[in-house]
Amino acid sequence: MKITVVGAGNAGTTVAADLSLKGHEVTILKTSNSLHNENFNTILNNGYKINLIRNNESREAKLHLVTTDFKEALEGSELIILYVQTNYQEDVIKRMSKYLYNQIILIEPGYLATLFFLKECKDKPLIYAEAESSPIDCRITKPGEVTAMFENVRNPIGIYPKSRTKEALEKLELLQYNFIPTKNIVEAALHNPNLIVHTIGAFMSIPRIEYTDGKEYWMYKEVFTKSVWNMVNGLDKEKMDIMETLGCERISYVEACKFRNSLISNMDAEAVFFDYAKNHSTSGPYTSDSRYITEDVPEGLVLMESLGKYLEIDTPVCTSLIELSSSSLNRDFRSEGRTIERIGIENFKAILEI
Repeated sequence: MKITVVGAGNAGTTVAADLSLKGHEVTILKTSNSLHNENFNTILNNGYKINLIRNNESREAKLHLVTTDFKEALEGSELIILYVQTNYQEDVIKRMSKYLYNQIILIEPGYLATLFFLKECKDKPLIYAEAESSPIDCRITKPGEVTAMFENVRNPIGIYPKSRTKEALEKLELLQYNFIPTKNIVEAALHNPNLIVHTIGAFMSIPRIEYTDGKEYWMYKEVFTKSVWNMVNGLDKEKMDIMETLGCERISYVEACKFRNSLISNMDAEAVFFDYAKNHSTSGPYTSDSRYITEDVPEGLVLMESLGKYLEIDTPVCTSLIELSSSSLNRDFRSEGRTIERIGIENFKAILEI
């Protein structure tokens, strides 16, 4: 397929290289100059080549195009993969909208970003697929080089409109990421693992990060002690209360994690998480104001809290984390954040297919 990856960060660069090696014609669109400029310029000036390291083996991927021109990148593309931080999705989607027509839009991950597309592309017959998480945990290890560290065995996605699920899956199967359809896009959005572990993990890491100046810190390995895990379960219960009320299956964070990460059906779900944390997770975050908080609190927790208010479900753990994170970093994440009112209640009802 002709594929455009929107975003030139860790995941966007890695997935672009992976799909190119699988035989697709891949374009990377860089949307701003805020991050990863050296990596982008290296790829641009090296004949659109990226070295992908997987299982200690390096392969060179050659992309079709590397550009900052939205029109050049999007026109003629069959599949567009949105790989920008969720804080910037609304602005990027507005800039994309005039070049969209009948493509599949894969959002990695979404937090209901489909609603932004529905606002900007009302009459366009697009198919939207929101993923729970990226299929590959990865890092830019040096400019022009990426390393794949952990890969999901399954990748649940929500698809809208539901009537085009078969059509979407037939195309998405060509990516070889073992996509599994969820009930709807809302279910996929709320199973974004960053909603739970990034927010609690990063907030509870603040003293450790500041005491050590962020040196040699591994959040997944260090922070999830017994008491912190109680907080994880508390926030997860609130999320499951919301999902159940919306007609989705009551699946815990660890069970969703196990489904994505492991094919061993008889392995305890918590054991799967802690195996990932110990043996496969990446280091960091290194600063108190990492995207684990500045992205996942306003775009994830604020959205979850707004869903709770809309459905008249109490979310005290979620609300407390928003308040404490805002206080700690001296920011008002609630005023910055994503709510269903801001992104459109009527479109929210539409993607529930009710």
